[in-house]
Amino acid sequence: MPRKARIIADGGYYHILTRGNNRKAIFLDNQDYCCFLEIIKAYLSKFQVFLMHYCLMPNHVHFLVRLKKAPDLAKFIQAILQVYANYYRKKYNSVGYTFQNRYVSHPIESDIYLLECARYIERNPLRANIANNLIDYRFSSFSFYVQGHDEGIVNCKNPLYLGLGESDSIRRQLYKDYIGVERPYDSLIDRIFRLDKEMD
Repeated sequence: MPRKARIIADGGYYHILTRGNNRKAIFLDNQDYCCFLEIIKAYLSKFQVFLMHYCLMPNHVHFLVRLKKAPDLAKFIQAILQVYANYYRKKYNSVGYTFQNRYVSHPIESDIYLLECARYIERNPLRANIANNLIDYRFSSFSFYVQGHDEGIVNCKNPLYLGLGESDSIRRQLYKDYIGVERPYDSLIDRIFRLDKEMD
């Protein structure tokens, strides 16, 4: 079956997922996570991709981005994955593909989904039972929004986050509550943002 053509538009918001080939782990220690973040930081300065939210998981990565120039998305993703794959193969004496060969990009076509998608992305460590408290998970954008920890990865704040309150302290507390408090209908909302099924 032929692959579905991507529809990427200037100015659009997209939820991006890429994962390890055959679902294998792509981050084996903290150094790997930190290396990937440094690569992201380096290439954000080269392309007009605005990264609002992210979460690095052991075998996959989520981004929520806004694009100024649509063609820059593929260039950005290709660049960061190639550089990291070279690092990974050298460090672990690995052969073959590090990443699955096609990432998934899903348009966020309604403003109301911008925070819901962010919530889905940043709750991944809780969902996977690799963190009990999101504030302790170092490899997502959660601490940027709730504590102001700026590591140069988030280069565009979610506009709906900015609308939560008139001061940073108010926004941070409201955002922390919004992301952190479990809701009885989470599983239903989460199905909207699950992209892994599209990679199979």
